[in-house]
Amino acid sequence: MKRRILHAGLYHETHTFLPETTGWADFEVTCGDAVLSKEGDQSPTDGFLGHAREAGWEVVPTIDARAQPSGTVEDDVFERFWSEFESRARPALARGVDACFVVLHGAMVTRSHADPEGEFLSRLRGLPGAAGLPVFGVVDLHASLSARMCAAADALIAYRENPHTDARDAAVRAARLLERCLREGARPRMTLCRLPILWPPPGTGTRDDPMLSLGLFARTAERGNPDLWAVNVIPGFAFADVPDAGASLSAVSTGDPARARAILAEGARLAWSLREAGAVSYPSADEVMRRLVPNPAGPVLLVEPADNIGGGAPGDGTGVLRALLAHGVGNSLVVINDPASVAALAPVSPGSTARLSVGGRGWALDAGPVAMDAVLVSRSDGNFTLEDPRSHLASMGGIRRDMGPCAVVRHRGVTILLTSRKTPPFDLGQLRSQGLEPRDFAVIGVKAAVAHRAAYDPVAAASFYVDTPGPCSSDLASFPYRRIRRPIHPIDRIDTPDFDFS
Repeated sequence: MKRRILHAGLYHETHTFLPETTGWADFEVTCGDAVLSKEGDQSPTDGFLGHAREAGWEVVPTIDARAQPSGTVEDDVFERFWSEFESRARPALARGVDACFVVLHGAMVTRSHADPEGEFLSRLRGLPGAAGLPVFGVVDLHASLSARMCAAADALIAYRENPHTDARDAAVRAARLLERCLREGARPRMTLCRLPILWPPPGTGTRDDPMLSLGLFARTAERGNPDLWAVNVIPGFAFADVPDAGASLSAVSTGDPARARAILAEGARLAWSLREAGAVSYPSADEVMRRLVPNPAGPVLLVEPADNIGGGAPGDGTGVLRALLAHGVGNSLVVINDPASVAALAPVSPGSTARLSVGGRGWALDAGPVAMDAVLVSRSDGNFTLEDPRSHLASMGGIRRDMGPCAVVRHRGVTILLTSRKTPPFDLGQLRSQGLEPRDFAVIGVKAAVAHRAAYDPVAAASFYVDTPGPCSSDLASFPYRRIRRPIHPIDRIDTPDFDFS
């Protein structure tokens, strides 16, 4: 008889300092059997569905809701999600299921819930027939992992890579552990260790310390302890002002809880010794440009993490654009999310010139729109397919992407791709779908922190992080935190760290 596995997905990374809110219309919502069509889209949901098919499971789909990183989620979004889930889960549980599998981001925040994933898992456990079921799932490497989440789930498995090239694989790992649980009848438990560390996103890449050494530690611990099913290294999301924000380590184990705590304590000491490796600061875009002009041998990347779309930023910052224009850098490329400028170009023919005010509206500290006489090169519907099916973008919603109506314009040697929907620059298909070959440009502005590297590093001659105005600044002390646990590094001075076990 086939195992019946209840499935649900809730994916949002919430930047709580943004003035905007995120509503139901901002989510891509798929319900019931339509969720099964996500098999093959290279997302974590696809990873679960693919393994379920191989294992011969019957998947009982409920709801899969995904949205781009953005501001605080409105309460009715969570309640509508729960209503849709509950209406499908109750009859399924009454008929009988063998386990539950959840695909979560782990850093969602609503107005009333600092930990909506923990609230969801707790409500799930409260449904008739669900209290004793195995609950397994996958979370993003930037989750704000909470004690409530760990108490309500048997195993939540985090991505190991940043850029998130293993998001689908992480879901497969979690599904295999669920299969082991069902086969052996063994029920693991989660142990959480929260660290007094808040790393900005650029300090959380897994090719460098601190994450490189912490990842090696985790894999070594797993190999040396048969009862240790998984060790998660989660640097967290610095722009979520919630009590569970910050770095954490967690263990999924069937062994002695004291042994799991001892392993996590060893990892916590290593993380603390590496805390400064996650600290980052950058020169201004003008300073970098002065070093590059007049003839940069490119492509040279100007990476501006403060306007990191993957962290929720508006993607319309003008800092790099202004530096390119001020220093007269020809043959350069930037992407600006500006639906108003795209709309203004609707009556314009390719080859014609239009007066535009580009970007600079999404963040109060930006210098504001750049006025220009721009030549329209081309326009498109903005749809493209990822060149790399393992792209970080696939973890956020599959391999097919929609930037909304787009236009390519040129102004004083700078080519600008204008989009109507902010789209993280994590796959070169974004540019090539618009007739833009990245290797042809001397300088490219990239609004990202780490996740662009898998795509851009192979084509870049050099890469410079630059400081620009934006809501994802790595100067964490500049943000008005109210709810995070204090003291926390690097905002506070800490002489003796306190590792919080749950």
